[in-house]
Amino acid sequence: MTPLVDSHCHLNFDPLHADVDGVLQRARDNGVGHMLCVSVTLETFPEVRALAHGHANLFASVGVHPNEREGREPSVEDLTGLADDARVVAIGETGLDYYRSQGDMAWQQERFRRHIRAAKISGKPLIIHTREAAADTLRIMREEQAQDIGGVMHCFTESWEVARAALDLNFHISFSGIVTFRNAEALREVAQQVPQDRLLIETDAPYLAPVPFRGKTNEPAFVRHVAECLATLRATTFEDIAGQTTKNFFTLFRHAKATA
Repeated sequence: MTPLVDSHCHLNFDPLHADVDGVLQRARDNGVGHMLCVSVTLETFPEVRALAHGHANLFASVGVHPNEREGREPSVEDLTGLADDARVVAIGETGLDYYRSQGDMAWQQERFRRHIRAAKISGKPLIIHTREAAADTLRIMREEQAQDIGGVMHCFTESWEVARAALDLNFHISFSGIVTFRNAEALREVAQQVPQDRLLIETDAPYLAPVPFRGKTNEPAFVRHVAECLATLRATTFEDIAGQTTKNFFTLFRHAKATA
């Protein structure tokens, strides 16, 4: 069977970090071969990088989450310098989030632009977070010509119109455990329409555990439930979803090298 890839998780967050060996073993037991550990601040990036350097089947990204206000503001030079590492395969997560932050969002928008510019310089794709900010997210992606580097709309929860616009900009669409939630019928309809060569799966662990673990701590082992849900929705097999999403991951994140 083709191993799964969890394309977005936060293994440096507690409680996962306190039990990394157990988390990784449970992932293996559930057919998960590789995981991308995603950065949210420059201060905690060394933890993410250390995980990737310490485990052959883990990769890292570098970036500052759109809601982060306390830490160091990243420059293009910061991001490109830290991305110059064989284990760092992406820039992000970045984007816009108007749900958790209010007021003048110019600071978020400028930070997003710097991440896009850094991605284009480094040649490493973007991991984009958007919440209640789809129009501005897409506008900035177009203005900064993000299609030249591409990337993924992570933990996608938007409409088909937003998905189609992102696809037109050379982006992949990643589904998390949210697609299994009872009230996510509209999202499941989107998941049926995404072209198979642009589809990714993720956990966003330790958040958003899929049914039947909703409300519990999420971990990469549970990404198989996302794959099973997509297989049902798309009237195909689990093996087909595993094979396609794993292929898509290594095509998009071309600096990531699969382990045996």
